[in-house]
Amino acid sequence: MDRNSIWVLPILMFLLLFRVANSVVEDDVKEALVQFMEKLSSGNALRGQNWGWNTSSDPCKDKWAGVSCDTSLQSVRKITLDGFNLTGSLDASSVCSVKSLVVLSLNDNDIGGNLEEEISDCKHLTHFYLSANQFSGNLPDSLSQLSNLKRMVISNNNFSGKLPDLARISGLLTFFAENNQLSGSIPEFDFSNLLEFNVSNNNFSGPVPDVKGKVGVESVSGNPGLCGKPLSNACPPPPPSSEKKSKHSSNDRFLIFSGYIILALLVLLLVAWKVFGKNKAKNKKTGDLEKKQMAREVETRRNTPTSGTSSGIKGTRENKSEYSLSSVESGMNASSLVVLTSPVVTGLKFEDLLQAPAELLGRGKYGSLYMVTLDNGVVLAVKRMKDWGISSEDFKRRMKKVDQVKHPNVLSPLAYYCSNQEKLLVYPYQPNGSLFKFLHGSQNGQSFDWGSRLHIAASVAKALAFIHEELRESGIAHGNLKSSNILFNKNMDPCISEYGLMVVNEIQDNSIVAQQNSYGNNNITGQIYSTFKVDVYGFGVILLELLTGKLVQNNGFNLATWVNSVVREEWTVEVFDKALLSEAASEERMVNLLQVALKCINTSPNERPNMDQVAGMINTIKEEEERSISSVE
Repeated sequence: MDRNSIWVLPILMFLLLFRVANSVVEDDVKEALVQFMEKLSSGNALRGQNWGWNTSSDPCKDKWAGVSCDTSLQSVRKITLDGFNLTGSLDASSVCSVKSLVVLSLNDNDIGGNLEEEISDCKHLTHFYLSANQFSGNLPDSLSQLSNLKRMVISNNNFSGKLPDLARISGLLTFFAENNQLSGSIPEFDFSNLLEFNVSNNNFSGPVPDVKGKVGVESVSGNPGLCGKPLSNACPPPPPSSEKKSKHSSNDRFLIFSGYIILALLVLLLVAWKVFGKNKAKNKKTGDLEKKQMAREVETRRNTPTSGTSSGIKGTRENKSEYSLSSVESGMNASSLVVLTSPVVTGLKFEDLLQAPAELLGRGKYGSLYMVTLDNGVVLAVKRMKDWGISSEDFKRRMKKVDQVKHPNVLSPLAYYCSNQEKLLVYPYQPNGSLFKFLHGSQNGQSFDWGSRLHIAASVAKALAFIHEELRESGIAHGNLKSSNILFNKNMDPCISEYGLMVVNEIQDNSIVAQQNSYGNNNITGQIYSTFKVDVYGFGVILLELLTGKLVQNNGFNLATWVNSVVREEWTVEVFDKALLSEAASEERMVNLLQVALKCINTSPNERPNMDQVAGMINTIKEEEERSISSVE
């Protein structure tokens, strides 16, 4: 039997037992749903023969009206009660106790009352439809906590007051709120991401936000207090400065205080003149000595090799930047900075890096990383590497090859500096941090759900497959692929950084040692093949991080070893991050992605798939996920 499939049978047996154990919906969920329906005053509802909605039946097994379930997990995913003549109120606390709920649609009824704060408990809600009802009152601020929401429709109601800060929901695609009594200003939505938007016929006021040309007049019309594009009426100029109003009232105070200030200045000038006159002669004597001393120091620097270390970051003559390389101090031409093909740093000079303010972001085994802000406002990331075990010629060759291959999910270097002692690499700064930070550090309240993790896996796999193919003949792999080298750009798309910096033979890793034992050093083709399979292993570990949420190494804990041991013990579900299980993510697709990860971390490089095969397998899983979401819609 294929060793890769030994654990498949236990997984299937577990899933079978899991389905049997969860073949019916839990009693507390049924009771909550029945209470939810009672509050909706369903006595006048349009009931069919198979209405359900009672504690003696099961919403999934007995197919309650308007309820859709996940067939594999028998969990309620969707409640659609459009046009059922419902006349009561929405009991958010009851319906949101169904943690697996992703769609709630109550369009075209006669439901009234306020929308409760407890609606935020529907944490996995992606679609929320309340159009054409009798809802009233203010929208709760807790709506902005529905971080997974994609579509929200509250049109044709009697909602009033200001909108909550819905701009916090970064993934929102649709927002319809026309024909209400909403007031205040329109929030600064991410209009570059919104596909559908309408707030017409309300009481909004103030300037219309920058809609990125994606919203027409009809979407904001019927709000007499609104102004600015796309509306025809321009916003009035800002009111006169309050300084004019208070000018006369402050004149008297100004005259009084100015007299004191002038007097104080005269006293200070007198003191300074006396001190200056006393020290002038002394300074004249010591000046010549200082110049002679500086001349001797400069001569010493020219004739003596320097260590290349320094105590400061921002460059000054007394406290040079850490970029103050020994070669520059000894008179090497600063034009040795090689600027590559990106237009972002056209004309960049080495002095620009030395003189710009810099902030140390971190130190690692292989170098230090800084954030550098140029005079023109461009922010760069500069990686400094010392005693790098790669020749200058090979380093330059690798950088030029990497620069020739462009992919939107691969962070290309902008410039580099190379000497025998140390090397610098310049990248565009990515302000949104790394995958490691999102998985194991602070997320600033941002959701990191199953869909986001699958998107990252698919994007990185596709990019890595592309660049492997382009650089295969050159034998340049990443060599050090890990979650801290996956950065997020301004659109929160993942980007592979530091590609090609690491020579595989220098990495001390059990996987690489196994590869070196598997391929003879005289077999060039074998070494190149082995190099790319190291990246496959690294990507497999990243998949394990995405699935488990655990650190790769932590106080003797080894993630790959732990996952393999759990799978062997037939407790596969224990592998997955509890956050993924709580959001009712598809375990079938998580298991499929786990299978891909285990193939990637196979101890035998020959049995690992290449990245093109990996990208294909993950894309298949992603397409299945998208079809599942579409069917819910």
